[in-house]
Amino acid sequence: MRRAGILGGLGPASTLDYYRGIIDGVRSEAEGSDYPHLIINSVNMTEMLGYVAREDWDELVSMLVGAIEQLEAAGAQFAAIACNTPHIVFERIQERSALPLISIVDTACSYAQQENYESVVVLGTRFTMSSGLYTRALNGYGIAAHIPSQDEQLFFQDRIEHYLQSGIVTPGYQQQMLGIARELIERHQADSLLLGCTELPQMIQEGTIDTNLINTTQLHIEAIVKKILEVALR
Repeated sequence: MRRAGILGGLGPASTLDYYRGIIDGVRSEAEGSDYPHLIINSVNMTEMLGYVAREDWDELVSMLVGAIEQLEAAGAQFAAIACNTPHIVFERIQERSALPLISIVDTACSYAQQENYESVVVLGTRFTMSSGLYTRALNGYGIAAHIPSQDEQLFFQDRIEHYLQSGIVTPGYQQQMLGIARELIERHQADSLLLGCTELPQMIQEGTIDTNLINTTQLHIEAIVKKILEVALR
């Protein structure tokens, strides 16, 4: 098996989902006979978000490249960033990375194309939505992408930052999120909803909304599991 390096802590709740998901995924594929060798580097989320808020992309890239170098020094053979927002600078990180990286954005867009989705509503942090991260990427795959209004973006940012990143899920906010998501899907006649934040699956899951879900967290986990097992399955 390949040794995976996970850049986590962005935030801690979703890093736990990655850990459990990768362990379960590998054991399922290996029929319960083996466990993966995982190396997790949990970095300072507050520092990362500070760079994003100030749009200090150079410092953000330096921080994340340094964290990936630490994963390599610990023995990782490839790496993944367990968060959507830092993928705003993914290409710059990849250019300087000591390890090959698995992009959550490319993984999600490839899945949307494979499923023949044509019109996608994108949810996530304000930074992810307003940067055009998924809008540009999906357009590159020939898929239309739609984001919430500015006020709706601020609503999602607040709930993610002050609740979901700490693993706090409240029924009231869940219903508000689902209500906005349904309105956006109807407004844009979309055929799918992309959860462009690794914390959003805490609030929105299969069965809670009547549309196709693109769960970027789960898709990223599955891609990591596949990479871990590459050598074993040859």
